[in-house]
Amino acid sequence: MSGRLLRLVCTAAVAAGIVLAPGPAAAEPEPGGAGGAGGDRSVAGLLTDLQRLYQEAEKATETYNGTEERLKKQRAEVLRLDAELARTRLSLHDSRGAAGRLARQQYRNSGDLSPYLRLLLARDPQHALDQGHVMGRLARQRAETVGRLTGDEKRADELARRARTALDRQLALARRQEKDRDAVRDRLHAVEELLASLTPEELAALAELEKNGIVEAQERFLASGALGADAKPSAEGERAVRFAVEQLGKPYEWGAEGPTAYDCSGLTSVAWQRAGTPIPRTSQEQWARLAHVPLDELRPGDLVVYFPEATHVAMYLGDGMVVQAPRPGAEVKVSPIAANPVLGAVRPDPGGEPLRHYTPPRLPEGATDGSDEGYAAAYAPAAPETSAR
Repeated sequence: MSGRLLRLVCTAAVAAGIVLAPGPAAAEPEPGGAGGAGGDRSVAGLLTDLQRLYQEAEKATETYNGTEERLKKQRAEVLRLDAELARTRLSLHDSRGAAGRLARQQYRNSGDLSPYLRLLLARDPQHALDQGHVMGRLARQRAETVGRLTGDEKRADELARRARTALDRQLALARRQEKDRDAVRDRLHAVEELLASLTPEELAALAELEKNGIVEAQERFLASGALGADAKPSAEGERAVRFAVEQLGKPYEWGAEGPTAYDCSGLTSVAWQRAGTPIPRTSQEQWARLAHVPLDELRPGDLVVYFPEATHVAMYLGDGMVVQAPRPGAEVKVSPIAANPVLGAVRPDPGGEPLRHYTPPRLPEGATDGSDEGYAAAYAPAAPETSAR
């Protein structure tokens, strides 16, 4: 099934009010009239299968994003080494020219008397000594030219070796990127097949089960006291939040970093970059490299990371809500913080001073509509793409 068909299926599900969020583990009775490929599976079983497939696709998506980031850096390194090698070769060319001129001068002067004999035979010994100093300087210049030539040759050889190694790494990463992209496609194909196998009754039952699961998860999370009173964001945090809110309604697309579509970590990384603080591209790197903060100290702009392997991320808005790019067929939206299993939170600007006064951005109508589930998976590009975005 094509990515286009997946989009149509997901979009139809969202339009029907279907959300695929964490549901209860207990089995539910079969929906009436369920006679599709779902067979005798329970609704909870279908939900578990779908969630598992989306999470596998999400892991593959974040792996792809990480590989592409490394590929972009490697391309930059290849370009840098190529430029440095070109400059070194130009310097080597100049050094060889200077060495050639010295060699010709040495040949022309090879019949001259030695400086010692010239000093003995000179009518003006002082003048001969002055000439000797000049000749000494020339000799030092010759030695420096030869040394520079030798150094440039060694440097050019080393840079050529490093450039070849860097290019080999770039090609290996490009091949890895293709494999990662194919892995996403394979997992999404399984999602497409499962979605296509569901009957309208099964989809409706899934919607109800999952919607109730989100409500219950949010109620438990808030009742646990995990969240404290909302703190005020820093100036950069406010800018990141306002940028993220401005993206509401834009479609989810895996690997996308705007401006017309985003995946989960694409939204958070671009928002903080626009706020003046570049952060890692993937949710896993954001979790690994940014400063961790307790949930009861969350402030708007902090990033909430989900699932044990940190494969999804959203931005905290305050009042127990986040803004996120959820998954295929969905759009950037506002969701309950507990719509997915929370791993923890990170702060891109731990040294940022909180604002004295903060007014949250006004949310447009429909900001909370649609799917809340945050499996950052999506349909792959129609054609292979190995170039950096």
